[in-house]
Amino acid sequence: MSAFSGPESAKARKKSTVREYTEAILIAVLLAFFIRAFIVQAFKIPSGSMMTTLLIGDHILVSKFRYGIKLPIVDRNLIDWDHPRRGDIIVFKYPQDPSKDFIKRVIAVPGDVILIKDKTVFINEKPLQEPYVRFTDTRILPASVSPRDNLGPLVVPEHSYFVMGDNRDESYDSRFWGFVDASVVKGKAFVIYWSWNKNGQFTLDPDRSFLRWNRLGHLVR
Repeated sequence: MSAFSGPESAKARKKSTVREYTEAILIAVLLAFFIRAFIVQAFKIPSGSMMTTLLIGDHILVSKFRYGIKLPIVDRNLIDWDHPRRGDIIVFKYPQDPSKDFIKRVIAVPGDVILIKDKTVFINEKPLQEPYVRFTDTRILPASVSPRDNLGPLVVPEHSYFVMGDNRDESYDSRFWGFVDASVVKGKAFVIYWSWNKNGQFTLDPDRSFLRWNRLGHLVR
């Protein structure tokens, strides 16, 4: 008779199964943590500041390694192989409250001189071509009232970025609270993997339905 037959054998098999499941769960958790910390992370768009590039209810994936490898929590770069460029849509820790994540478009990079005159953005004295911009207010606010439509000129410091929302008249961004330090940049948005319109209807029209199926897999640009 085998030394592992009977009740003792069944108990050993049970322990082996429990151990296998435990190890599989631990590996899955560690793998998920590694992917989220260093490779890709999912975010949901909660506001309309990036319309119409990104809509409320869009779920996006952000590349965490696009600009390098960063240690989570301490925000220390281990390896840098690229930097945010003008036009990139980035996710970063909100400078005035690091517990919140913001998403905006990079408008100016270190060394750039930025000037906003009557809603038009000038970079190094040249008007910036912005086909993605949306305006909802025809008024032009003077700099003495608000920095929304008139600002600068400002020089972007080293390791910093000037960011703005595409929904220009309804975005709270660098015009109001200043530059984004490179250390708080989490990554670059690159694709919409899900888009849900909570105010949608039961219809096949993707612009009015609950599921905006025409946006699934759409690259973020």
